[in-house]
Amino acid sequence: MVRVITPAHPSQQSPDACPDACPDACPDACPDVGVPRAEPDPRRLPDRRAALRSGVALAAGTLAAGCSATGAAAHPVAASRTSVSSSANPSANPAVKPAAAPVPRRFPRQPAQIAHGPRDRPRVALTFHGQGDPAVARALLGEAEKGGARVTVLAVGSWLDEHPDIARRILDGGHDLGNHTLRHLDINAMSEADAEAEIRGCADRLRRLTGSIGTWFRPSRSPSASSLVAGVARRVGYPHVLSYDVDSLDYTSPGAPAVTRQVIGGVRDGSVVSLHFGYADTVAALPAVLEELGRRGLRAVTTTELLS
Repeated sequence: MVRVITPAHPSQQSPDACPDACPDACPDACPDVGVPRAEPDPRRLPDRRAALRSGVALAAGTLAAGCSATGAAAHPVAASRTSVSSSANPSANPAVKPAAAPVPRRFPRQPAQIAHGPRDRPRVALTFHGQGDPAVARALLGEAEKGGARVTVLAVGSWLDEHPDIARRILDGGHDLGNHTLRHLDINAMSEADAEAEIRGCADRLRRLTGSIGTWFRPSRSPSASSLVAGVARRVGYPHVLSYDVDSLDYTSPGAPAVTRQVIGGVRDGSVVSLHFGYADTVAALPAVLEELGRRGLRAVTTTELLS
């Protein structure tokens, strides 16, 4: 009488074998071991042996198909989950193009340089100079969104070079994105050609990352633009220069309570507030700022919405 015994797995797997999780995930590739087999009928032994050889070959084929040379399992279930995840998140799927970014608009009732919006509506615009630690920037955006606010970010071009994903993060959050020059130098002290290189350099980066040059231009190192810089900005494609009427002074790192007092002390209907990415005080102050704005009946909106 002959007893057919299926060989057990070796105690150590080779680099090409399935990972530890494979017995649960690949039942065809890793058959049960140590299970007593019934003695075969001698009259049917040749057929059983043939079947055993076919089963071993099938198992080997499944093993080769189910695990890569590095031991990673390529299971259809995992591939399906990846596909669903990519479809749910368009930014994770390069085949899905994000919505086109907004472009600059002309507001006929507004001056060439805008420092505030209409004073008869309970809205304010919180505007941020886009530069600094991207983790702080994301924290600020998260705090704004928790408080139901939409903000305006004027990004520095060299910062976008270092952190290109932040542009889409800003737009995906429903915020305005604009141009704060290429290198954040004193643009009003530049020649016309140099000023144009600064404005156009940042505009080109915004266009490459989002499909638009952004909705706003703000000069660097100054609350307002010289007539020369304002003219260059119009030539590049920005009908208005965005200034502000409330300076938070957060870049001096005075502490979160001081930032909150500075903003709340100056803000009123239609105000445009200047704030900065990159400062922990600003992150800490933002919830209190939004709470006090809400208490006063003021809503924080994008600059585009403020003026619309």
